[in-house]
Amino acid sequence: MKKIILGVVAMSNAIVGMACTGISLTAKDGSYIQARTIEGAQMDLPGMYVVIPRGEELQSFTPMDANGMKFVAKYGVVGLSVVREEFIAEGINEKGLSTGLFFFPHYGSYLPFVEHLREKTMGDLQLNQWMLTQFATVDEVITAIQSGEQRIVGLDNEAVVHWRIGDATGRQVVMEIVNGKVHFYENSVGVITNSPGFEWHLTNLNNYVNLQPGDAQSQPMSKDTLQPLGGNSGFLGLPGDATPPSRFVRAAFFRATSPMRDNGLETVWQCFHLLNNFDVPIGIEHPLGKAPNMPSATQWTSVIDLTNRKVFYKTAYNNNIRCIDLKTIDFKKIKYQVHPLDIEKKQPYEMVEIH
Repeated sequence: MKKIILGVVAMSNAIVGMACTGISLTAKDGSYIQARTIEGAQMDLPGMYVVIPRGEELQSFTPMDANGMKFVAKYGVVGLSVVREEFIAEGINEKGLSTGLFFFPHYGSYLPFVEHLREKTMGDLQLNQWMLTQFATVDEVITAIQSGEQRIVGLDNEAVVHWRIGDATGRQVVMEIVNGKVHFYENSVGVITNSPGFEWHLTNLNNYVNLQPGDAQSQPMSKDTLQPLGGNSGFLGLPGDATPPSRFVRAAFFRATSPMRDNGLETVWQCFHLLNNFDVPIGIEHPLGKAPNMPSATQWTSVIDLTNRKVFYKTAYNNNIRCIDLKTIDFKKIKYQVHPLDIEKKQPYEMVEIH
């Protein structure tokens, strides 16, 4: 019990500083990709990948103990977890369903925990684990959650989240719980960040209707002519700070102007390049001289190919991209396992020999 509480508290402390950004792209061959960053400006987050086989018996935490809803994995899963192995922040199952959680402070609010309903209680930070092990499509998730057979509660009042849910067809929805009521939104812009709510972010995009790719046109002013001072002047006014509304706008415009690549792998690389623009430098979220000793507030970046069932990731300590191919895993025979994202927290580099 003590370890559970410490894990939830650590997750709560970590999630308060999260500034995650999610995007999605589709390749010319139909491959569908979901990508995201995960930030933690307050502390170095323990990161790990988890492999869940079919038939694995699992149980949700409640705010009181590890005594919530029990469930058995129907599908094999690879998940990237934060702080505790049960807290999958981003993952995919063998059917191509992918889910991720994003910090949603001050706007999201769940149903209260009720002790006599604990057997149907699902902790918010384990919802990804449950969705990924149980369902193959977005429709299946929506049907199950709207049935009300499970009661989603917060494991900590400070760690409120919302979710991105996508499947291999390319459909993606955002799920938010406000005052205990579940809302699903079709995500046609392919972007998610944090607070405020998703509909607010969509409305806010209208404030940037003047932005366009390329350069602004020269304009006469009295006897002078105003001209762009450099390339990309059509995006002058695009917000560049790390707040969720600014990141949402920036991600939406970067995604909308990104050229479509030929296949899934090329699109994976494109996602990594786009998300490089959302790395949060360590120091900007702290008073001068008070930043923790970490290489970056962006602790890891993941790109998941839902069509080809591959998970790619890199970390703040090791920018080399690593890949887990779900098609090579026999989820009937494999054992449940957990491994750190970085075996060694050290950036490798390649020496160039001059002859």
